[in-house]
Amino acid sequence: MDLIYADYAATTPTDPRVLEAMLPYFSDTFYNAASGHNGGLTAQRAVMKARMDIARHVGGVMNEIVFTSGSTEGINLAIIGAARAALAEGGSGRRRIVTMKTEHPAVRDAAEYCTRFGCEVVYLPVDSQGRVDIESARSAIDDNTVLVSVMIVNNETGVVQDLKPVAEIAHQCGALFMTDATQAYGKIRLDVDEMGIDILTISGHKIYGPKGVGALYVRARKKFLCPIEPMMYGGGQEYGFRSGTLNVPGIVGLACAGEIAYASVAEESRRINALRENFEREVCELHGTIINGSGACRNYNISNVMFTGVAVDNLMREMPSVACSKGSACSTSKSAASSVLLAMGRSEQEANSSLRFSFGRTTTEHDVVRLLQELKRAHAIHFTSLT
Repeated sequence: MDLIYADYAATTPTDPRVLEAMLPYFSDTFYNAASGHNGGLTAQRAVMKARMDIARHVGGVMNEIVFTSGSTEGINLAIIGAARAALAEGGSGRRRIVTMKTEHPAVRDAAEYCTRFGCEVVYLPVDSQGRVDIESARSAIDDNTVLVSVMIVNNETGVVQDLKPVAEIAHQCGALFMTDATQAYGKIRLDVDEMGIDILTISGHKIYGPKGVGALYVRARKKFLCPIEPMMYGGGQEYGFRSGTLNVPGIVGLACAGEIAYASVAEESRRINALRENFEREVCELHGTIINGSGACRNYNISNVMFTGVAVDNLMREMPSVACSKGSACSTSKSAASSVLLAMGRSEQEANSSLRFSFGRTTTEHDVVRLLQELKRAHAIHFTSLT
């Protein structure tokens, strides 16, 4: 079956240039980056370069990059580690975690886990377009808040948050400000100083890099240092935050993918945005279709479409050659309606009538034409059956 891939927000194919950069570190330069001999030092230099490159991509410095297995691990380390550090002897004693109702499950679940050892979680509401409510943030963030986490690009709708006002509120109260930048890294400009970000997470497989590798930016400069308790113990690698032998090929691949992404972001964003606009223009000609979050600033590659009155499970069964998603790839096995769309005021039925289409580097005009053909055919079958 010739698959029409429209699920780039879930994962991406590894770019051949990234694979080429990684290959020597599986074979010729296979050494442990923690070893003191010349081979280990060669691997260590590759890791150091990757650390410098990624730090430059986000506006940080080299010693603020901690390599992880991906965003989920980074998110857990940041949230649970910050909460544990606050409640440890000599810590700040702060117990409140503030985040959004539309966050990725990794953020919500990690925050909820912290309630087991005495933390309180407050979820900020969003408006009908998925934008965070600033006044609610002012009310929720206080002197007892240890960390505030707001995702910069939503993984289901592509809605982009204005982080700076929330970061300023957090800092005024002495709280750390974190963002899940998984859907933003390599696609939009990131500057941790300008945006007021203390902690940031990224993942390689969202930007044509390998799966199983990511990075956590942790501010290590005045005035906001980030006390975080490690969750893995052993050799003390990654400044003590994350022990374990470094995944040198993956780290090299992550940095290479970031370099390629930022070198081509202007051209790539224009091309993919044009494909998405064409897709949305035609899909909105179908009766009862609405683009979720279309009234907000959105990243260029995600389109979340509500097909009013049509169960999307039925649509997807009629389109076996189309790869798209009902929401977060991490939640597709769960039957519950999208928490993101519910938070935006959609009913459970409306949320269950929505599909996410996401486009990427290898998407062509022909792919979009075929996708629309399949979608219109499936919609005609199920919409006609309702009328």
